[in-house]
Amino acid sequence: MSRLKNPMDAPPEQVFEVEEAEESFSAEGSSGVDIDLDAEPAASSFKRGLKAIRAHWKHAPMGPGVYRMIGEDGAVLYVGKAKSIKKRIASYTRLTGHANRIARMIALTASMVFVSTRTEVEALLLEANLIKQLKPRFNVLMRDDKSFPYILLTKDERGAQLTKHRGARNRKGDYFGPFANVGAVNRTLNVLQRAFLLRSCENSFYDNRSRPCLLYQIKRCAGPCAGEISPENYAELAREAHDFLTGKSRAVRERLAQEMNAAAEKLEFERAARLRDRISALAAIQGQQGINPRAVPEADVFALHEEAGQFCVEAVFYRAFQNWGNRAYFPRADKTLSAGEVLGPFVAQFYAERPPARLVLLSHSIEEAAWLEQALAEREGYRIEIVTPQRGEKKEMVADASNNAREALGRRLADSASQMKLLEALGAAFGMAKAPRRVEVYDNSHIMGSSAIGAMIVAGPQGFMKTHYRTFNIKGPVTPGDDYAMMREVLSRRFSRLLKEAEAPEDPEAFPQAPDLLLIDGGRGQFEAVRGVLEELGVSGVTLASIAKGADRNAGRETFFVAGRAPFKLAPRDPALYFVQRLRDEAHRFAIGTHRARRKKEFAKNPLDEIAGVGPARKRALLQAFGTAKAVAAAALADLEKTPGFSAATAKLVFDHFHEKG
Repeated sequence: MSRLKNPMDAPPEQVFEVEEAEESFSAEGSSGVDIDLDAEPAASSFKRGLKAIRAHWKHAPMGPGVYRMIGEDGAVLYVGKAKSIKKRIASYTRLTGHANRIARMIALTASMVFVSTRTEVEALLLEANLIKQLKPRFNVLMRDDKSFPYILLTKDERGAQLTKHRGARNRKGDYFGPFANVGAVNRTLNVLQRAFLLRSCENSFYDNRSRPCLLYQIKRCAGPCAGEISPENYAELAREAHDFLTGKSRAVRERLAQEMNAAAEKLEFERAARLRDRISALAAIQGQQGINPRAVPEADVFALHEEAGQFCVEAVFYRAFQNWGNRAYFPRADKTLSAGEVLGPFVAQFYAERPPARLVLLSHSIEEAAWLEQALAEREGYRIEIVTPQRGEKKEMVADASNNAREALGRRLADSASQMKLLEALGAAFGMAKAPRRVEVYDNSHIMGSSAIGAMIVAGPQGFMKTHYRTFNIKGPVTPGDDYAMMREVLSRRFSRLLKEAEAPEDPEAFPQAPDLLLIDGGRGQFEAVRGVLEELGVSGVTLASIAKGADRNAGRETFFVAGRAPFKLAPRDPALYFVQRLRDEAHRFAIGTHRARRKKEFAKNPLDEIAGVGPARKRALLQAFGTAKAVAAAALADLEKTPGFSAATAKLVFDHFHEKG
């Protein structure tokens, strides 16, 4: 099996600009922090999450599949299955009637990803696989606050035990799972007992047996407790079970088939019948794995779909006969290129820093296949095969990926159309001749001038363009409360650099680097400060607008300042007003989050980090010698000189650092 760091990482930005699937406007909050799932969410957060879910619900598939609810930081909040994804998602769009945990999950949801399957059973299996890989926090807490059940194959001197396990993994052995529910574990254990005859009893029961129990009589156990099987043969059964559960099912079945044929040739018909029953049991397990390949142990699948001049590549990853998840990518390429001409460079770019599977399945043939196979094989040290299958299970795997690529691109095109309408409304509201393609929104955050930062968020036809977000550490001395000075510094740095980098001609089809519309969170004073900066730098072609909260600071009563116009308000139900509020809230969220992260980092900073000329090794030596930075600061010069690896000059450097500060 090939090494796999994380097959769902975004590809490196080289040949193409690649955008990840399902980019959406973010909801308030973060799934990367501790959450009280039983607490009621804020009404504003809940409404934003509800709006995001409703937007995705409009384009959700009607058939069976799996959906993922994703927070604003990209972390997966919940993985669910459904007979009809669209109907299931509709249950989240109600305003009331949710348990607190569900309401909290809705409030944190910023986007959703859908994967269509052929049957509900496949959706169940895929859900279990994705939960195993992604470990979403809401899946665990929604299961009655219990962890998922696993199958445990113990390593015990008495003989391996095959049993159901839930909770901490403090027993020695191999764990397989998680399973979606206890019933699935029980059914699987039932079949595995018939196939491998391993004991399921606890050690206390096992140690007190003098003769086999009923499970031995009904051919569900080999009877190791009473010596009905030798330790060596029982260990072989345990190895076979381990091989099967780790994906080596074909080798196990072939070995059992050989033993059955050999037993039949020796006229040992009872033993042959037992082996036949074991093979039948294994076939029953594999027959349920519709979403997982039966004959392909590992593969990477890339399927490309093109529509309306845009491309989507759906990547699906299989390891150990299991579906490990999928992701859609949207490479930007010339509309005249063929599918193979787009897919070939994309695959080469994708594997630039990633280990591939031994088998790579493609929806379209690529010219680079032969050399890419050779290059990857030389780098990884094992043979790589890149094929475009024409029949069989491999063709079905590619077809499934192609279907999901088509649906993902369809959802993206629908979202883009809605987003363009909002941008057109925004441009009309601010008197622009055409809809802006790039909108930049700025906000500041600080506490009495300390840890001051400026934040820039960017929005375009595809929603929030998070790869274009930027933060600015305020360098100049800031008078507490002087937001005008901070905004001037941020905008001066941003546009000074932009003017220097604007010499190269820009691809008209690419997302622009310069904004068409500049939004500032502030009133007349902020507006004039920024306009002065733009005039001083000679910036033209940018519409500047400022958003001032009303006297009661209620959303919906904002006043807007635009050059050449008297201050004005938008109608309370104007879509452009809602759009501006979402942009402002996102800028505020990003600024506050960045400010808090910086402040937390400064609080946690070690005083030893500020000593010039003292690197990590010497810091470690000081801490080992004195225990804490406070003790180092209080140490005498003679004691510092005794620190291992310190010369007299270095010790004096440390001593002077603390004592010069008083």
